[in-house]
Amino acid sequence: MVQIVERKVDASACETLIAAGVRPALARLLAARGIHEAGQLEVSLARLLPPETLTHNLAMAVLLANAIEDGKRIIVVGDYDADGATATAVAVKGLGSLGAKVDFLVPNRFEYGYGLTPEIVALAATQQPDIILTVDNGIASVDGVKAAQALGIPVLVTDHHLPGDETPDAACIVNPNQRGCDFASKNLAGVGVMFYVLLALRAEQRLRGAYADRAEPNLSELLDLVALGTVADLVKLDDNNRILVEQGLRRIRAGKCSPGILALFKVAGRDHAKAGPQDLGFSIGPRLNAAGRLDDMTLGIACLLEQDAERAQQMAQQLHELNQERRSIEADMQDDALLKLDGIDATGRYSLSLFESGWHQGVIGILASRIKEQFHRPVIAFAEAGDGMIKGSGRSIPGLHLRDALDLVSKRQPGLLVKFGGHAMAAGLSLREVDFARFAHEFESVVASLLTPEQLEAVIEVDGALAAEDFALEMAQSLERQVWGQGFPPPLFIDEFRVVGQRIVGERHLKLSLEKAGRVLDAIFFRQEELLPESISAVYQLQVNEFRGVKSVQLCLQHWQAPTSR
Repeated sequence: MVQIVERKVDASACETLIAAGVRPALARLLAARGIHEAGQLEVSLARLLPPETLTHNLAMAVLLANAIEDGKRIIVVGDYDADGATATAVAVKGLGSLGAKVDFLVPNRFEYGYGLTPEIVALAATQQPDIILTVDNGIASVDGVKAAQALGIPVLVTDHHLPGDETPDAACIVNPNQRGCDFASKNLAGVGVMFYVLLALRAEQRLRGAYADRAEPNLSELLDLVALGTVADLVKLDDNNRILVEQGLRRIRAGKCSPGILALFKVAGRDHAKAGPQDLGFSIGPRLNAAGRLDDMTLGIACLLEQDAERAQQMAQQLHELNQERRSIEADMQDDALLKLDGIDATGRYSLSLFESGWHQGVIGILASRIKEQFHRPVIAFAEAGDGMIKGSGRSIPGLHLRDALDLVSKRQPGLLVKFGGHAMAAGLSLREVDFARFAHEFESVVASLLTPEQLEAVIEVDGALAAEDFALEMAQSLERQVWGQGFPPPLFIDEFRVVGQRIVGERHLKLSLEKAGRVLDAIFFRQEELLPESISAVYQLQVNEFRGVKSVQLCLQHWQAPTSR
């Protein structure tokens, strides 16, 4: 059962926005998302939170400036997802432009697992670095930092993940979520943290007179990468992140971005000149992620760093093919998972834990996400990891902090989880295969103690009905210009319509003509293969559709149900 809830609107904030000249319908949407004054809509880089307010950022800048002056060699150790890849690329390009001797290393998830492990330190040591710099990882790498110290290699950690009970004894840690950090945004992605480190480093070099006789590097040239990693990692698009994303999108639309990103847009069949957050999240990010899921993220990072357009296009094509393979594997795994769930009454369960020996480690996170969407339950999918171990990737629902739930499992059953970590909505873990059934039972018990039956009902938040005058191209374009995303969701409206025309297109999508108050509107309902009844209540987005150079309004349906008295 899907519960539809209308978002609450701060009336005072709405009035303030209207007084500042914001269109009333848009002011209502923004006020419902925490915008209380027009200044929050400004996306100038000057409005970014100051780099010096990020705890230990100035100390990190001093250490890096000293390393550059002393000619020390820095090796960047990244993560194997889109945030880690973009953070690595930003670190390598940014530090290189600021004079550093820098290279990178990214762990193969199947050989080394996640983060700065002792094994990765040993591999990095073969390159004889003077400093190891982590991006998008490191806050949980207690043993890895100890291993580096034993080799005489200091570690600088840049990360955004939540810390565990023990923090690594690194030379410096920059992480807005570390204990004691009062940075005003806790939502920076790993790539955002690294960008902030570079801003502080350039300021430190400026104080030392490094640019007295030469131009300063333009770090805004990295914002295309920052935008991609921020959107792909699904961090909340608070005021600060929306500035980073909008500025990055502007560079992409103008073609002033890395050849690798332009190439990824091309293989995805998307127009970079019309780039929006959805392109980054649903077209570019998955193709970049495919390298880390099925192969080695080195290919993805190399694509982002490549300056030659032809070579970048070749790499982007390889990433596109990997993504096609990933989608095929995912579809097969999803079929397997649904067969496992066939006959199981999911409504009587609070969680779903799934394991299949033939599943692919790199795709279980996507599988967990798909199953979670279908059943609205926290889901953890496991795959074999060798030596009697299995690795799990979990996705949660609102109301359950997944990492905290796993922490409670580990406290109730010491030794059951070999290791775990993550966020509120996503987490990873490892355990022994023989312990899978015990874990599934204990996880179900923990989740049942933390969630109510009401929280297991899927909820769609809507913004009410649209006034007749707002079914207009101008309104659709004004919505299109905003940066919507995680924590700042695109508007969803609900109205009752009469279906006056419908047909299946592309074998699995429904093209509709909907009538409301005498006006007929074009609509599309993706992945809807069954025809709809004559009268419906529909949840939809208002979008701009462009066909043969002509722009028009189109409704994109997300959900339908029988009409109700509104």
